[in-house]
Amino acid sequence: MNNNPILRSDFPDPDVIRVGDTYYMISTTMHFMPGGVILRSFDLIHWEIYSYVYETLDDTPAQMLDGDQSIYGQGMWAASLRHHQGRFYVCFVANDTCKTYLYQADDLRGPWQKQIMEGFYHDCSLLFDDDGRVYIVYGNTEIYLTELKPDLSGPKPGGLQRLIVRDREGVRMGYEGAHFYKINGRYYVFFIHWLAEGSGRRVQACFSADSLIGEFTGKDVLDDDMGFFNNGVAQGGIVDTPEGDWYAVLFQDQGALGRVPVVVPVRWEDDFPVFGVDGKVPATIQTKSTRPEHVYAPFVSSDDFHYFPGVDGKIRLGSAWQWNHNPDDACWAVDGAAGVLQLCAGRLSENVTRARNVLTQRAVGPACRASVEVDGSLLNDGDYAGMCALQGRYGMVAIAREKGQTFIVMKGNPGKADYMMGKTLDKTPGVEYERIPLAGAKAVLRVDLNFAQMADEARFSYWDGAAWKPIGAVQKLYFGLDHFVGCRFGLFVYATENPGGRAGFRKFVVEVER
Repeated sequence: MNNNPILRSDFPDPDVIRVGDTYYMISTTMHFMPGGVILRSFDLIHWEIYSYVYETLDDTPAQMLDGDQSIYGQGMWAASLRHHQGRFYVCFVANDTCKTYLYQADDLRGPWQKQIMEGFYHDCSLLFDDDGRVYIVYGNTEIYLTELKPDLSGPKPGGLQRLIVRDREGVRMGYEGAHFYKINGRYYVFFIHWLAEGSGRRVQACFSADSLIGEFTGKDVLDDDMGFFNNGVAQGGIVDTPEGDWYAVLFQDQGALGRVPVVVPVRWEDDFPVFGVDGKVPATIQTKSTRPEHVYAPFVSSDDFHYFPGVDGKIRLGSAWQWNHNPDDACWAVDGAAGVLQLCAGRLSENVTRARNVLTQRAVGPACRASVEVDGSLLNDGDYAGMCALQGRYGMVAIAREKGQTFIVMKGNPGKADYMMGKTLDKTPGVEYERIPLAGAKAVLRVDLNFAQMADEARFSYWDGAAWKPIGAVQKLYFGLDHFVGCRFGLFVYATENPGGRAGFRKFVVEVER
């Protein structure tokens, strides 16, 4: 048996399909690049990162952290993943550009063909019907069904366009997160919404109709928090196994860790889905693997940075890594022979959330830690180079250079989480809690993260040659709408006085508590 949640890490808004004996899941990646992460599984329980849909989305000033702009809490949201007649489709909106993106490929590893769809379809879901027509369902509170042109470029002139579901009064968040299916000749749409009364938590709902012009009727199908702080399990897709069993892959909010995937068994009664076991999400789950011999690659990974250019001359980092916003390719490099990642500060930044080229990996619950060797020999005065717990309320441990001297410092943002989605602009330098003189310019730094029972704390330390020494304060972590993602480890360099300083990173080691 396997424990639920299945992945103790931030993979929100899952949409899942099966192609033959293989399951694929796409998850929201917002401001992280490459984006549109696609995972692969053969049992719905264990997953590995398989590919990304795009390297960068649009290269807008906000996506490049230019000036006072960012796409924290925005970017790519809640994609629809579909496979039709041998071709894969990914459709989503970006709330910073207010555009709907459609990517197509014959292989999930690309190349992907990108197009912009006419219209803006919040939390959309595609359906390729049996008669060759294509539809999209989308919206918040009021849910619409729109027929698309055959090339999916926009609404079909004279095609079906209708309101199919409207949420009732007395909810904190209206229906959204649509997942649209045709099963045994009947149409089903699944939603998440947030009740104002009763349990007062997020729930999963389903509506169905016998035709696209018929009345969609339905109800809540899952209202359970698994005994975890009244955080409901909801939003995601359903998928069948080769044997004909059905499962839903949903998510649960778990504080600063983020939104973690949960697998829920589904059965059918009178052509309507019944979620869970006696209405509850089982704490353990067992499925049948289509390839029981498969060894899954970890979705977080230690790294010695032994990378070399491919046939196109580019270096591609391991799939566990994503940049915070679009990277400046002129300001990072890898010396594969020496096993060194080199980052430089291409411009001035007030703090680590404003820095370009922060290289991140997801955190994993209930607790995890990461360490890295940092060489700050080429830093300028006013520079910081190290590792952070990246959220709106970040904490960091770094080598700092000031007046020709080097120090190990711990800094953080103790302020309240900013709940203004997409309007994050922290221009404060943060609070320095401790600094110690550093003999030389090299250090081994560590960040420990604890998410157990929503402790949501980060601790920082350095290696003194014999033991790990704590430094600074315990940083409280929060999941807020300002960044709208779970906490991550981040490697960084940023300048506060003069750009051009650089640092080397070696032997990144991540450990997960099981």
